Amino acid sequence: MYITIKKPFSINEIGKKMNNEDSIYPNGNQGTTDNRLFLVCDGMGGSNKGEASSIACDSIQTYFNTFSDTGEKIDPEFIRKAIRYTEIRFDDYIKENPAANGMATTLCLLYLASDRIYLTHAGNSRIYQFRKGKIIFKTEDHSLVNSMIRTGKIKPEEAERHLQRNVICKAIQGSKAPVDIDITQITDIQPDDRFLMCTDGVTESLKDDELSELFSKNDSPEEILSVIKDRCNDKSRDNYSAYLVTINEIEEMSAFKHVMTSFLYAFI
Repeated sequence: MYITIKKPFSINEIGKKMNNEDSIYPNGNQGTTDNRLFLVCDGMGGSNKGEASSIACDSIQTYFNTFSDTGEKIDPEFIRKAIRYTEIRFDDYIKENPAANGMATTLCLLYLASDRIYLTHAGNSRIYQFRKGKIIFKTEDHSLVNSMIRTGKIKPEEAERHLQRNVICKAIQGSKAPVDIDITQITDIQPDDRFLMCTDGVTESLKDDELSELFSKNDSPEEILSVIKDRCNDKSRDNYSAYLVTINEIEEMSAFKHVMTSFLYAFI
């Protein structure tokens, strides 16, 4: 199987904050149909620690580009190694910049393999899979309020105004606190499926039913992100970032083409 995508689109906005602690990869709208790796991260730790998200994006894409060249198979174990590498990069940065101690970042990672899509996340940044406007998959937030909802301590509507709604339970922080990331392998993929990766500045501004309504209108990716941007401008006090990746085709391949494609994937 060979998965192709349409032109991906993104937003990465400072919003009403003084600085942007969100980072995405590829940067800006530099994503192309040839990209296989996409990242959205939300840094935490204060105004001087937003660099956590940019370090994570840089480290993960560097690991993928460097070690995929060696022919190592990109699978869940490879992804975990990329996260461990990133945690070491955090250690190095904090050692050189002690004021950054305590920095952390959420993570959304999407990787298009030859026969499946790997979705990886930590924290309350989120990944959705939409099909004809319906949410057929979304990641489970690693947050305190989400755990309280699941255990019945609070109701979903209470989470929106809970004083601890921004407390997350998983994040990339460094090797002293290695994160146990969630990795999902998606094989139920159809042409025109859309994957939305976004920070909590987006999910706090648009509920799931509002996103479904937006995606069901079958607007272009630019129009969808334009609506999301406008809504976040109105409702969010946070930075807000998103990547929208749309599936183009899923082709069956001959054995020879499969080998050649696997070789090309080494050059993400």
